[in-house]
Amino acid sequence: MDNRRQGMDTKDAFNAKIDAQLKEWSTRIAELKARAELAEASVKVEYIRQVETLRIKREETQAKLEDLKNAGDEAWEILKAGVEQAAIDLKNSINSAVSRFK
Repeated sequence: MDNRRQGMDTKDAFNAKIDAQLKEWSTRIAELKARAELAEASVKVEYIRQVETLRIKREETQAKLEDLKNAGDEAWEILKAGVEQAAIDLKNSINSAVSRFK
């Protein structure tokens, strides 16, 4: 396999991994939204605000991934780090929200 094909496999694998994570996180955000809707009035507004923040972060991560998918080889390496960081931030935010919603 030549280096170019190997690079495409790496890109495809990375993109697929982030796509799968975004789908999983979308489900978790929807679950949190459902919990927020059922929360007591005293915390409901805060929960809904947190869910909206998560939704926005997910959309931003999705947009970064789309930019990455369309990037050339040199830009791809640069943009990849940003997508990875956005994914980590989103994951940490979701986990934090889950722990607060308990």
